Amino acid sequence: MQQAFKALANSTRREILRLLQEGDMSAGDIAAHFTISKPSISHHLSVLKAAGLVSAERRGQELIYSLNATVIQEFLAGLLSLLGEDDDAL
Repeated sequence: MQQAFKALANSTRREILRLLQEGDMSAGDIAAHFTISKPSISHHLSVLKAAGLVSAERRGQELIYSLNATVIQEFLAGLLSLLGEDDDAL
């Protein structure tokens, strides 16, 4: 869960997750929404992937990123547990 907190501490990574809520995207499609370099986007995607918040699947020469909804749901349940909230709220 610590990796997920680290990943979510950055506003760019949170925005990437918001974009992926709309559907799977390539790194290039994600990068088009930002004014930072593609290598920076790649780094952010690596952090999100290491935290288990996104997954990547190779399609041809592109990597397509998608939300890992199960991990996100488990993270939110753990967060609510830390806050003393009921897990049934999810």
